[in-house]
Amino acid sequence: MTDARDAVLPAGAAWLRRVAAGDGPIYRRVFEALRAAVSDGELSAGEQLPPQRSVAALLGVDFTTVTRAYALARDQGLVEGAAGRGTFVRRRAGEEEAGLVDLSMNLPPPPQGLSLAALLRETTAGVLARTDPATLMAYHAGPGSLAQRAAGAAWMSPGLGAVDPERVVVCAGAQAALSAILAVETAPGDAVIVEALTYPGLLAAVAARGVRAVACPMDGEGIVPEALAERLAATGARLVVVTPTWQNPTTATMSAGRRSAIVEACAGAGARIVEDDAYGRLPQPAPTALAALAPERAWHVATLAKALTPGLRIAYVAAPDAEAAGRLAAAGHALCQMPAPLMAAVATTWIRDGTAEAILAGVRAEAAARRMLATEILPEATGPEGCLHVWLHRAAGGSAEGLTLAPALLFAAPGVAAEGARLSLGAPGKQAVLASALRRLAGSLA
Repeated sequence: MTDARDAVLPAGAAWLRRVAAGDGPIYRRVFEALRAAVSDGELSAGEQLPPQRSVAALLGVDFTTVTRAYALARDQGLVEGAAGRGTFVRRRAGEEEAGLVDLSMNLPPPPQGLSLAALLRETTAGVLARTDPATLMAYHAGPGSLAQRAAGAAWMSPGLGAVDPERVVVCAGAQAALSAILAVETAPGDAVIVEALTYPGLLAAVAARGVRAVACPMDGEGIVPEALAERLAATGARLVVVTPTWQNPTTATMSAGRRSAIVEACAGAGARIVEDDAYGRLPQPAPTALAALAPERAWHVATLAKALTPGLRIAYVAAPDAEAAGRLAAAGHALCQMPAPLMAAVATTWIRDGTAEAILAGVRAEAAARRMLATEILPEATGPEGCLHVWLHRAAGGSAEGLTLAPALLFAAPGVAAEGARLSLGAPGKQAVLASALRRLAGSLA
């Protein structure tokens, strides 16, 4: 075997200097070097390893030796292979080492059969090859380029139907979008109707704006239309914020009839709807959006964070009309200047070339498998098939036996008392870690 410690090594192969000389099978020494490089942080999650033939040539060993080392690393969960793309360091969550599992952060799971790191690397390289980097690194005012807005319209179309790109605004994530809509639609002191248990980021945005959150009772389909009508009449509120599909945190999903009833209640009171459709692209077929029923009175917010990956920080908003879109773009600029141009370009490329749909399919497949695990291990937790999170009606506190959960108190609108907890199924890096965590939780509840 050739000593690689003093050799000039290509990018991604520096870890080969760790391959020790001495006794024992060479393939085992290559594996140990790889494991140490991952453990020490020299190799990070998603990083591509050199081809096996290249490693064999650099070390002066047989190709089969490296094949055995890579196979052992794959069996040990260190790396994963993507057909036609290569071998990548596998995402390894810290809980696997420490025995702690965080089920409080609602993330999409890693897409089956795909490496997000590899896709991001390839797409970013393509964007940089065809775009002047100075343009990407400059300030970009406005609602987004026509190409970006058209991509957003295409992304929203399964539930929303055809949307004029002039109505679409590209935002730096759903939180920024919700804050900007509140700035456009409300003044300090106004009332805003929200779900009794709702997204904590919305409650934070409402408080920052200085408006009053008025809780509306919910049932298994979300906000109750009769209660909504009563609160609209009593408060004079002109804005209602709802998540109609896989509601966060309860997983409640509105039927077609419920969606129509909510739209009618808002129309009767002259109120506008903010439809936080974070999960709307995940079910198949996509449910009809509230904004499709009443586009003139709805703001439709579709983030990529729950369907693809939070790291893109891109959300698309379909405004009631082009004039409202312009006001939203101005409010968004005042709040956070702009979405990151490079991330917006990546999102546009993925939507246009079909990569976004491929990632979405991988997320759906993995989410479905994890939801089945939850059904088998913790049947009392409720949620639709394939949902990224489930709702536990019994109080479970903020943690249980090394598990971190999201308790009902975190989601409670002012004046609401509730028990229960949300369990997010996507954050653990592996299904086995999730299964172990769910078994521990089931045991503690028993």
